[in-house]
Amino acid sequence: MKRQTVNTKFFNQDAELPYALRLKDFELAMQDAYDFLFDVNKMLLDKGLHRFDDMLRAAALSGMFSDMLTASMAKHARGLVENTHPNGHPDLIRRGHYKNDAVLAGEHGVEVKSTKNQGGAVDTHGARNEWMCVFVWKIDQETQPAAKREPTRFTTIYLAEVVEDDFRSN
Repeated sequence: MKRQTVNTKFFNQDAELPYALRLKDFELAMQDAYDFLFDVNKMLLDKGLHRFDDMLRAAALSGMFSDMLTASMAKHARGLVENTHPNGHPDLIRRGHYKNDAVLAGEHGVEVKSTKNQGGAVDTHGARNEWMCVFVWKIDQETQPAAKREPTRFTTIYLAEVVEDDFRSN
């Protein structure tokens, strides 16, 4: 089993990032997720069990990645913290901008999502004007035997300031 690492040569060095975010914040958040999967999968495989990423449904894995990446980005970012309001929006908010770093529906921050959809399409709780960050991941569920599968990895990060008209209605 091999440990996945972030390859920063694919990062857009010219990206204009909001809220004092740095490319390093994205790198560290992804590496935290990779390290978690490596550690958990090593333990599971050593016990003769399936990989964690093979056990979870895609929706559960997306939710876990979204939460994990949000927490890690908040740990590394200089200008953003995790929104402490239960189900608050957005996930990352401007440090010190809202009382107790909590807001139900704020305007200053970044909503974080993850998906296996290669185009980055995600479900949201409604169309809003906001900064949105989507991490796209890929899982190897075909290589046999399963113990030889490539580690799950992030293939794309989308970060954009979106407006209500950018959303489609399902």
